[in-house]
Amino acid sequence: MILQMDEQVDDRLKGKACKTSETDGDRNKPTYCVTDVPPWYLCIFLAIQHYLTAFGGIISIPLILSEGLCLQHDSLTQSQLINNIFFVSGLCTILQVIFGVRLPILQGGTFALVTPAMALLSMPDWECPAWTKNASLVNTSSPVFIEVWQTRMRTLQGSIMVASILQVLVGFSGLIGFLMRFIGPLTIAPTVSLIGLSLYDSAGVKAGSHWGISAMTTVLIILFSQYLRRIPIPVPAYDKIKKLRVSKFFLFQIMPVFSWLVCYLLTIYDVLPSDPDEYGYLARTDVKGNVVSEASWFTFTYPGKWGLPTVSLAGVVGIIAGIICSMAESVGDYHACARLSGAPPPPKHAINRGIGVEGVGSLLAGAFGTGNGTTSFSENVAALGITRVGSRTVILLSGFVMILMGILGKIGAIFTTIPTPVIGGMFMIMFGVIGAAGISNLQSTDMNSSRNIFIFGFSMFSALVIPNWIMKNPTFLDTGVKEVDQVLQILLTTHMFVGGFLGFFLDNTIPGTKRERGLLAWENVYLQDSSSSLETDEVYDLPFGITSHLQSKSWARYIPFCPHKGHRSQSEDNHNKTVGLSLSNLQSLYF
Repeated sequence: MILQMDEQVDDRLKGKACKTSETDGDRNKPTYCVTDVPPWYLCIFLAIQHYLTAFGGIISIPLILSEGLCLQHDSLTQSQLINNIFFVSGLCTILQVIFGVRLPILQGGTFALVTPAMALLSMPDWECPAWTKNASLVNTSSPVFIEVWQTRMRTLQGSIMVASILQVLVGFSGLIGFLMRFIGPLTIAPTVSLIGLSLYDSAGVKAGSHWGISAMTTVLIILFSQYLRRIPIPVPAYDKIKKLRVSKFFLFQIMPVFSWLVCYLLTIYDVLPSDPDEYGYLARTDVKGNVVSEASWFTFTYPGKWGLPTVSLAGVVGIIAGIICSMAESVGDYHACARLSGAPPPPKHAINRGIGVEGVGSLLAGAFGTGNGTTSFSENVAALGITRVGSRTVILLSGFVMILMGILGKIGAIFTTIPTPVIGGMFMIMFGVIGAAGISNLQSTDMNSSRNIFIFGFSMFSALVIPNWIMKNPTFLDTGVKEVDQVLQILLTTHMFVGGFLGFFLDNTIPGTKRERGLLAWENVYLQDSSSSLETDEVYDLPFGITSHLQSKSWARYIPFCPHKGHRSQSEDNHNKTVGLSLSNLQSLYF
């Protein structure tokens, strides 16, 4: 559920830093700005709301990875992976809000690492044994089965940890600003789009397990998120100023629950087939057996839980490609989040810290064994524009909620019981929106230009053709050096790498003006409207008096992630204001 604040709050509560526009029709003007602290009951409710907004995308990642990890028939381990990713996401959110970019931006798993991870796990050396795909042959407590999936997980962990070191270095060294000078819309658009489009097969397989249930889920998502999202339900609320009053709830987050409930009713009344070989069996809610009763009430994750991580060179290279894409998205998310929360555009030192902390988050995610990294969650950035509450206190509390959910073992087990066709219906929307979000980056380019049409079209089509052909002809890549073959296999079967690389190369080598390439529009967009921003960028200063201490040190100005006297958010690096601008448009697309 999303709570829309329908009235302005008294200046005594909001503070003097946040300037609110007089234009009622502008939905992006925040009621609570980044440094404001809403009433405690509103903080709790919105923290849970942000958790619900993120949970669909977060739980999807372990469910997709479970196929490559040979865990299709081990629901209990799947639930532990879900608990792990929630715990780490909450921990990284807290680190990001306190020490990172300091914006109300939630951290979660990233689909940018799913594609290279699945490419690694689909290689001949890591292909799951045939017996692990047969539920009747799988003994989840068998040491042989445990070693099969944990070997794969440890390799994935080590690859993520090594690759994340690059992100830490790029962030804290300030190199992100230099890299962003060469990454424009024509690089980002195919890269992000192909993250969603490359997962069409997974969505189709799950949706095809029962097209009726999948279609119902999709229809409900469309109905709630597009047609009914602005229809309010009045509910009583209380605040210190206006006492008892009426607030508005906008329901658009509970539609998968409806499908889940329908499947449960069809299961208990035996409408759905009970024979595993019959069509529609996977729509039952009891397919996972007694996973909820078997799961412990509390589960605690820790580094090395699955054993000592190992490293694959091919895996590291593939994950690095995903991390570069993730960094580019995050820079855009920071600026979109700043606009929607009433903050000025983030200065260079804040962006450097944000990317560096995301790298630390991916390092922790690898160490804790989530099978994924962390990145800024675009869905929750979009939610800021709907709720008009940009307080980082809410996101900080949301991080603690996710940690709590990661500790409660029963919660992860419950999520594994979501029927497969319900997940398929969610994937149809989720991956489609990711693809559209990528394409929307082209809005700042001149798409009447034959140059741009050629670059985007060729990059997209090649990124579909080349990986498909390589996967059908895996023996074609034979250089005689196994490690080189593995690196090439992963890179050339990762759609977003092929599309992103071609877009990057062509956009930076084919002559074109900055206006034509969309760079000029990206540089100027944040200077056009600052009426809802805080007057200064002190919001990005480090907490606990750290900034005050550093400002007295002359050497602090030479450290890329340290705030110092005289820093200016508008003029330090216009190119950092580029990537993923259109991600803020997700508020009109994503549920």
